Amino acid sequence: MIGVTISHYKILDPAQRDGEGGMGVVYKAEDTKLDRFVALKFLPSHYTSDDKAVERFKREAKAEAKLNHPNIVTIHKDE
Repeated sequence: MIGVTISHYKILDPAQRDGEGGMGVVYKAEDTKLDRFVALKFLPSHYTSDDKAVERFKREAKAEAKLNHPNIVTIHKDE
């Protein structure tokens, strides 16, 4: 996915050494609208048909979205 643009995010590199998060793949990306770096996490396609996995992914995003600290990322949901 390196070099691919999704919406206004250009995928640059895996965000972690192995690029894997707890439930998904995390990438470093450039927000081309706001000229900043972001982390994007994608649920792998083999999980998208698993309703429990999708709900867990959504719960994780909702829990993280409630956190507010300068060293914690902001969650944005894009469907």
